[in-house]
Amino acid sequence: MKRNLIEYLIAWKERPDKKPLIIKGVRQCGKTYLLREFGERYYNDVAYFNFEGADALQSRFDGDLDVSRIIAELGILRKKAILPRETLVIFDEIQFCNRALASLKYFCENAPEYHIVCAGSLLGIALSKPLSFPVGKVEFLTLRPMSFYEFLLANGEEMLCEYLENLPLSDKISDLFMNKLEGYLRTYYIVGGMPEAVATWVVTKDVEKLEAIQQKILDSYELDFAKHAPIKDFPKLTAIWRSIPEQLAKENSKFIFSQVKKGLRAKDLEDALEWLLSAGLARKVAKIEKPFMPLSAYADQSFFKLYMADVGLLRKMSRLPATALLGKSEVYKEFKGALTENYVLCELVNLYGVSPFYWKSINTAEVDFIIQNEMDIVPIEVKSERNERARSLTEYRRKYEPRVSVITSMAYLGGRHVPLYMLWNLKNMIQPPNSTTVTPYPPSLMSPK
Repeated sequence: MKRNLIEYLIAWKERPDKKPLIIKGVRQCGKTYLLREFGERYYNDVAYFNFEGADALQSRFDGDLDVSRIIAELGILRKKAILPRETLVIFDEIQFCNRALASLKYFCENAPEYHIVCAGSLLGIALSKPLSFPVGKVEFLTLRPMSFYEFLLANGEEMLCEYLENLPLSDKISDLFMNKLEGYLRTYYIVGGMPEAVATWVVTKDVEKLEAIQQKILDSYELDFAKHAPIKDFPKLTAIWRSIPEQLAKENSKFIFSQVKKGLRAKDLEDALEWLLSAGLARKVAKIEKPFMPLSAYADQSFFKLYMADVGLLRKMSRLPATALLGKSEVYKEFKGALTENYVLCELVNLYGVSPFYWKSINTAEVDFIIQNEMDIVPIEVKSERNERARSLTEYRRKYEPRVSVITSMAYLGGRHVPLYMLWNLKNMIQPPNSTTVTPYPPSLMSPK
């Protein structure tokens, strides 16, 4: 399955000033698969090392952190020499060995000819306390669950994606392609973007097998809570995590701490919430009252909505049957909006690398997402079907007169009506006049941290 991030790995490989690279992301989002595929396709050799539970491997980093010694001993461990520039060295689950994490500084300074890439969970790396974290000596990339664009590619729709990318903004998609894309999107709501779930669906089209994979992933996340969190925080983490679907299903989907567990208040749960956010499993979308730059300066961080990092896992966790999404059933009418919003959020995070905000007036108007696109503050109102009405967005426009505003729904009406299945192309569809075309997921995802 093609991942967009591989293009940035190729660019990293060719740079003369490269530093060791860490791929961060939620567990089971495909970090190891991506790095292995990258190594097999673009290097003569791949040296793979997994630190989880590997005492013999971790002991190679005891004592001094001389990179010549480490490389020689790792070669002996794998029974094959590691060659500069020819061997891609993969350190998987690097958060389990603090000294290996610290050694990246010395690989950067003393042995840049060795190509080192690492994979680790967001939470594990955040909690690692090496002797000296290699600040400024490593680069980061964040891998997230597969976007809808990547889902189309996984289903063999390369030609359809290429057609959409080259379609002039003034042209209308044919009804045949619109119906096909809408069908794929409803399926994506069921499957989501976790690579194992996508692969299972592509091969089997079996909902039962798909949901077994999704449940296994959800179970593994809760096991991670027990592994990483202090014992006292584990029940609170689990309670917040399990409350996300029911809080999103409310007509007012503002996250309310007191509804997580009776008797608990915000101050009791805030630390546990930060754990979930640091792990990348949940996404916080805070309210703003004024859409000015920088958006974060106008955000009320105590007033927010909480979403999940993958729409398929949200669907599974909410126990919403797959058949409800494939038909025109009204039995989940209230939750349909929440599911669509969660999908839009994930697409926006893939595009911009950060969570957006939402706007709420003093009265009842509410615009689902507010993003900054270059010098524009862009309001986005989300509709789950073909609804063209946008009362809240109309009020926002009247009050702030934005240059660009967006309604996203299943409809393709031209102008600033962006179809839900075309959100991956949003930057091109709202770009200022005379701007250049951008790729679906730009290199800004790479961080020099």
